[in-house]
Amino acid sequence: MTPVEELTEKEAAKELAQLAMDIAFHNARYHGDDAPLISDADFDALVKRNTAIEAHFPDLVRKDSPSHQVGAKASSKFAKVQHAQRMLSLGNAFNDEDVSDFLARIRRFLNMDAEAALDLVAEPKIDGLSISLRYENGVLVQAATRGDGSEGEDVTANILTIKDIPQTLSDVPDICEIRGEIYMSKTDFAALNAQQEEAGKPVFANPRNAAAGSLRQLDASITASRPLKFFAYAWGVMSTLPFSTHSEALTWLKAKGFPTNPLSKAAKDADDLIKVYKHIEVARGELDYDIDGVVYKVDDLGLQDRLGFVAKAPRWAIAHKFPAEKAITILKDIDIQVGRTGSLTPVAKLEPVTVGGVVVSNATLHNEDEIARKDVRIGDHVRIQRAGDVIPQVIEPLLDKRPKDSKRFQFPMFCPVCGSEAVREEGEVVRRCTGGLICRAQRVERLKHFVSRRAFDIDGLGAKHVEAFHEDDLIQSPADIFRLKDKREHLDTREGWGEQSISNLFDAIEDKRTIPLERFLFGLGIRHIGEVTAKDLAKAFGTLEALEEAATSEDASETLSAIDGIGSVVAEALISFFHEEQNRAVLDDLRGELTIEAYEAEETGSTFAGQTLVFTGSLEKMSRAEAKAQAEKLGAKVSGSVSAKTNLVIAGPGAGSKMKKATELGIDVIDEDEWLRLSST
Repeated sequence: MTPVEELTEKEAAKELAQLAMDIAFHNARYHGDDAPLISDADFDALVKRNTAIEAHFPDLVRKDSPSHQVGAKASSKFAKVQHAQRMLSLGNAFNDEDVSDFLARIRRFLNMDAEAALDLVAEPKIDGLSISLRYENGVLVQAATRGDGSEGEDVTANILTIKDIPQTLSDVPDICEIRGEIYMSKTDFAALNAQQEEAGKPVFANPRNAAAGSLRQLDASITASRPLKFFAYAWGVMSTLPFSTHSEALTWLKAKGFPTNPLSKAAKDADDLIKVYKHIEVARGELDYDIDGVVYKVDDLGLQDRLGFVAKAPRWAIAHKFPAEKAITILKDIDIQVGRTGSLTPVAKLEPVTVGGVVVSNATLHNEDEIARKDVRIGDHVRIQRAGDVIPQVIEPLLDKRPKDSKRFQFPMFCPVCGSEAVREEGEVVRRCTGGLICRAQRVERLKHFVSRRAFDIDGLGAKHVEAFHEDDLIQSPADIFRLKDKREHLDTREGWGEQSISNLFDAIEDKRTIPLERFLFGLGIRHIGEVTAKDLAKAFGTLEALEEAATSEDASETLSAIDGIGSVVAEALISFFHEEQNRAVLDDLRGELTIEAYEAEETGSTFAGQTLVFTGSLEKMSRAEAKAQAEKLGAKVSGSVSAKTNLVIAGPGAGSKMKKATELGIDVIDEDEWLRLSST
């Protein structure tokens, strides 16, 4: 893997695009499907790589950057709940230096001296499912999963079956939202799996998946039969706040009847935090519940409010992750899997081995460069690591145990599914099949993506059904899905498909004949087009016809690249997609089956929403970072230069050329005090 500082701008842009897709996919598998495909450590490595590239190339940060995303979309199986206050995730620390850097960033943001006191709290990071509990006048009226942070799933009926969660509270604010983690103890997990095995049902991979799967049942009686538990550690909307520090909040939550974690400790500095971390790490194996790290928080809620949030996480908290668990096993084979964009991904087939209480038999090998760099060979004894999920990663081969007749692995130059040439573009780390839709693997994967939760979200048409229907020639293209009812006689004779399930499937398909433009674009599976980018395109062009016209025009590259958030990489992908005859045929086929709704802009009440602001000169009442965060919180964009698109300039002492240019362009200029007044009204 090329070091970040050695990447060219083009290479960095391509890798960020790939990372955005990969991280979004694995987020959906973990948060949405409760079926992760890679380990926590593997996922963290992807996020860390993305963060490092963005830090080195700040101008390349994408609108669909993983830095801006939380969790995954809520399932259509449950009613949706819009969180009144977003449920965000946490940034990660992986070593002692990261912890010191975290505290240093806080002090810089707050203009706080290094010697000034800073009260902190350290508490275990529970490996479960985040939940929000809304009480009105002391009565539990709604419970919701985190979902994508803005919208979750209504699981109220299921939550009411969990004994740890009080259904009524006394002497609390009229509106009282409590947040915490649903989990399953290790003891209960083992007993549940024994029951599943005895009944001939699939066993759960780990307690986290068991807890998530148990909570997200349509039948609340199933949830009631599962031994779920709860730890409270946070809050959302409160009509009044009955505490002023996080420590006081934990005491208050416990007094109101919520279980809180007894291992939470106060701290004063990095040394204190790390001592707590090491103490909890040692005790980890004896705990009857899974934890995957320790969370550090600023204690004072006033300081938390000033620090605010970055795109998807608070500045005042961070998760210090535990190192991955390791084991040694034999690499029996290397399987090459073909994804929907043609990517050839190597997967290690392992002699089954138990790592951290879970039996694993597959591991990621990332790409051909990783295989070559580590010189991993079939037949090797390999060291693997796992951090909470099913599939680990291969760290290294044990050379002293290597068979004498072993040979270097030759990565295929042709697609193992369709035989088409597999090429690797300049600057790419992934080799791809050039077969496109003639490749069965790509067709099937694209169809799976098309019906997936974050695209068309067709209930009852899961990945296994797509594979089976494709194999039997019932579905070959996306439009075939909407003609499936014409082949009902083929479904009537299929095992597992009764009259009701077939009717439900047809109803679900009919329900998606009208689709918003942004979901349609995402569902097409165009390379580099994630959910956020699809929405940016929908917002910019309004209709599919306008986008297609722009992408096929003589100045397409210039037109597309000029859109905010759409760089040259995305522009090239769109141009390529719309110029391929087979893709245009797919679009024309879909147009005959669907109504694609034009994009409708969201309304906002903020005075500064959508405006472009520039801060220049010295700010004396707050740091530049705090000012920028405040502006973005109000929906504004903060630019580093003044142009005709600038709406307002906030100038402090020492403002120079930017203020002069603003005056020349007739742009309003205000001082810091006026900004503070306007932004607080």
